[in-house]
Amino acid sequence: MATTTNSEHTGNGPAGAEKMYHESPDTSNTSTHGVNGIGRQMTHEEHQTAVAASRFGYGPLAHVNTAGSGRLPAFGGEFQPGLYKSVENRKFANPAPLGLSAFALTTFVLSLINMRTRGVAEPNLVVGIAFGYGGLVQLLAGMWEMAVGNTFGATALSSYGGFWLSFAIILTPGGFNIEEAYEEMQTVHAYYDAFGFFLMGWFIFTTILLLATLRSTVAFFTLFFTLDLAFLFLGIGYLQRDSTNHPNTPLIKTGGFFGLLAAFTAWYNALAGLADDSNSFFIIPVAHFPWSAKGQEMRKEKNERAKV
Repeated sequence: MATTTNSEHTGNGPAGAEKMYHESPDTSNTSTHGVNGIGRQMTHEEHQTAVAASRFGYGPLAHVNTAGSGRLPAFGGEFQPGLYKSVENRKFANPAPLGLSAFALTTFVLSLINMRTRGVAEPNLVVGIAFGYGGLVQLLAGMWEMAVGNTFGATALSSYGGFWLSFAIILTPGGFNIEEAYEEMQTVHAYYDAFGFFLMGWFIFTTILLLATLRSTVAFFTLFFTLDLAFLFLGIGYLQRDSTNHPNTPLIKTGGFFGLLAAFTAWYNALAGLADDSNSFFIIPVAHFPWSAKGQEMRKEKNERAKV
């Protein structure tokens, strides 16, 4: 969504720090140097160097006003849970839709298997998808999020890419022999317990990310809320087994159901990040929370219109 003009996604602020600098009468090309150059104007080359340095938070132009209208509202299509800098001049494409799509497809297939759809109960097929798409591609998307300066996106996408890679390693048949090692020791219940610990750890991590989306959008929050419930029910399903000491089927199916919701919500956010006025006849609504920065801005504008 780097080029969208939709007000819900971009707000009405300036493009970025450089634009605000050029529009400011106090920081034009008449800026002077410090102690060793009092009264001397910055040359064009020096000015361009200072502008470039300010993008990375240092130099004479680094401390520009980026609050309020200078930042864009939270948007799941950019994997940004809060206000963030304009992407108009970003040199990288938006990696969020790629990471979201990789997560969504892998989660979709595994969730259908967890729900025992058409009698399929073994997740062996997911190993290939988890290695190639949900793991590798999502991990790369997370690294690209780091390159564009999105800490939340880098943390979430890289971590879930790591989740799928580790999940595939655990389930690789005849490869790492993790499950077989427990069976040889006649302690298969210990394997289920350990796998339950693994899932509960991801439930805790997802809860942390969920807390960071409380002031974002409904679509973004829903993604992590449903995923959090999926990890919770799956983890409990492996820890609280049935009478035959196998994972609790109703709980596993419930986890699969919430995983399916998370997959479709991830695709929804990915579409919101892909569709803009240059390639789509419509813009995907993401519904900002009333207490979010964008929601407060919209409420303020509504109140001002009501006073007229």
